[in-house]
Amino acid sequence: MASHNAPYWEDVREGAELPPLVKRPTTQQLVRYAGASGDYYQVHYDTAFAQAQGLPGVILHGALKNAFLGQLVTDWIGAGGRLKRLSCQYRKMDVPGDTLTCRGVVTKKSRQGALYLVKCDVWLENGKGEKTTWGSATVSLPSRAEPPRSP
Repeated sequence: MASHNAPYWEDVREGAELPPLVKRPTTQQLVRYAGASGDYYQVHYDTAFAQAQGLPGVILHGALKNAFLGQLVTDWIGAGGRLKRLSCQYRKMDVPGDTLTCRGVVTKKSRQGALYLVKCDVWLENGKGEKTTWGSATVSLPSRAEPPRSP
């Protein structure tokens, strides 16, 4: 759920952690995501096929993990902020049924013209605490020094 106390640029500090987001993906979610995204590669829903490929079972879509990280950031910035850039790298596989925790930390604040920017490192941890997916996000936040602008 999105935060109702969206941060202002002035209130954000480098090194601050984003509120974690916990996800518990299911095989049903993978099927629904396949339908929504058009990614019907069998490793995401067919256990026998996935195992024949040397996998432990079905695995999460990489783009779904990217979406989880996007939600982490957009929940934090609320309606007043804008997600400008999101990228990630898939380093380990995640499986349905595991508890995944999305985390982030503010790494840099800057101004670019009228934009008040914040860069964050973001990552996803599996139930063992291992980072499986990591990346970065850049957002613009409202400033107390500037009047609110129309979207």
